[in-house]
Amino acid sequence: MPTMGSEVGNFDMEPFIEVDPTGRYGRYSELLGSGAVKKVYRAFDQEEGIEVAWNQVKLRNFSDDEAMINRLYSEVRLLGSLQNKNIIALYSVWRDENKDTLNFITEVCTSGNLREYRKKHKQVSVKALKKWSKQILRGLDYLHTREPCVIHRDLNSSNVFVNGNTGQVKIGDLGLAATVGKNHSAHSLLGTPEFMAPELYEENYTELIDIYSFGMCLLEMVTLELPYTECDNVVKIYKKVTTGIRPLAMNKVKDLEVKSFIEKCLAQPRVRPSAADLLKDPFFDTILDDEDGDGC
Repeated sequence: MPTMGSEVGNFDMEPFIEVDPTGRYGRYSELLGSGAVKKVYRAFDQEEGIEVAWNQVKLRNFSDDEAMINRLYSEVRLLGSLQNKNIIALYSVWRDENKDTLNFITEVCTSGNLREYRKKHKQVSVKALKKWSKQILRGLDYLHTREPCVIHRDLNSSNVFVNGNTGQVKIGDLGLAATVGKNHSAHSLLGTPEFMAPELYEENYTELIDIYSFGMCLLEMVTLELPYTECDNVVKIYKKVTTGIRPLAMNKVKDLEVKSFIEKCLAQPRVRPSAADLLKDPFFDTILDDEDGDGC
């Protein structure tokens, strides 16, 4: 695809480190974030003239498991069919055989993830927390009511993203998402320990694990503290979670309405509400649909 480079000259141009097979997307060297298997770089969509995120998975991590590579590829492609204003949009996916990488282009939010945004802005009202929460639940409701149902499986405040100038919140990092059949049951163990529902550890769970994780996200938003910081290893977190012991951070939640709402999200699976149920909760009665950032 032709670019404007030759027409405007090459002065002070930031070079692309990599370009996608179509020539539309160019990757810069700046790293926006990284995880166990994925790195996210700042990139540019030359066709639309907008910044995007270039996600890259090193497939050598799965070099002995071609089935896993194919599943990862097909699941990421499936995510491209998701269209919701509270879900990070996926634009393009391809596998680079030469570099042994899986690459996918997603939209980028201007203010980064919710964890860092909340740390930066410590004076936040309960109303603002409700607005963010409502948008996260809308995204989850969209995922959970699809056919087949999509379970995020790793929802935490580092993969919820913010456009700070509009207050819009979007769920991202769907790389660990699973699609499940009519019984809505999945069976693999993964996620971020502090945010994992007890039934996830038992490897037999439904989309309601995302509601538990959302509850822990809200707890972190309120307290500015990761759940279970009192535990110095994963084993201790596991013991507390599976025996139903709440994180000490719960004691810091002084607003009884907020505390009660979090407890609903952390309840046992048989009584844990769905995202649709929570959106109807009186907790959100004071938040109008046109003022929660969704209309921007």
